[in-house]
Amino acid sequence: MRIKMMHGAGGEAMDELISEFILKTFKLKSAGSVSLDDLDDGGSIKYGEEELIFTIDGHTVKPIFFPGGDIGRLAISGTVNDLAVMGAEPLAIATSLIIQDGFAGDDLKRILQSMDETSHEVPVPIITGDTKVVEEKIGIFVITAGIGKAKRIIRDSGAKIGDVILLNGGIGEHGFAILSVREGIEFQSSLNSDVSPLWSLIKEVGEAIGWENIHAMKDPTRGGLSEALNEMARKSEVGVEIWESNVPLNPAVKAASEMLGISPFDMANEGKVVMFVSSEYAEEALKAMRRHPLGKDAAIIGRAVEQYKGKVIVNTEIGGRRFLEKPLGDPVPRVC
Repeated sequence: MRIKMMHGAGGEAMDELISEFILKTFKLKSAGSVSLDDLDDGGSIKYGEEELIFTIDGHTVKPIFFPGGDIGRLAISGTVNDLAVMGAEPLAIATSLIIQDGFAGDDLKRILQSMDETSHEVPVPIITGDTKVVEEKIGIFVITAGIGKAKRIIRDSGAKIGDVILLNGGIGEHGFAILSVREGIEFQSSLNSDVSPLWSLIKEVGEAIGWENIHAMKDPTRGGLSEALNEMARKSEVGVEIWESNVPLNPAVKAASEMLGISPFDMANEGKVVMFVSSEYAEEALKAMRRHPLGKDAAIIGRAVEQYKGKVIVNTEIGGRRFLEKPLGDPVPRVC
């Protein structure tokens, strides 16, 4: 087997890489309740009577500056969000920079400033790091690790039948923003990445309805909403039913999708959370989301059901029904 770009783009191909190489090699288990085998957004570490959440992510986006953000904002947001969707307040971040020989100093300053500004939004300090300069033509890679503390750890496998599914805004914005820059495509309305740290939004919902009433969360990054919902359905052993007309969609994303023939359900997001909550708290959770600037377009998009366990069913806008399949990989490589 040769490693291809698609093996790092989420979806079935990446699942194969992880299961055949990584999980079969690393055998020492964590003492925490969430280990590598769980393939959640982070793992947990026992710390006395408590558990800390730990996560790490490598960022290789191309181009490094894009509408709505850059690799620096992406790196901090991505790590914060991996902690936040497990119910963890971010405590600290470490970063590693791998920089190409000859990289522009002004661009590096711009990226570092973006990382600093994004960390202040959370807020979470960047407390340590490492820097390497290499000959390879990579531009810059930014690796970030984060640690956080959760009053209650939330898993992506915790969805329960009867849960209502919330989404805090329009899908596909990051993926299509990246694609538009790469291909030089212009649309009548602006198309910006949604890249943002989500902790304050998630915290607002958790405090409004009680953390115990959020049963599962995930940020739909590579592979988009299709990947996230399928993974949550499979791990939780529930069926997922969504209503296509309820899924928020920016008009520019819809136009790009129709022009390019790429489903927005498969495109990456960097400022969205899929949240399964107890049905009795659904409206309260929705109101809490909509009070936050990153949740003004939030919607209830579906529910967890008894039928079709491990599968996702879409009730289409024209009145039909179809399975929403897990993508082979993200349609646009190197988006995060």
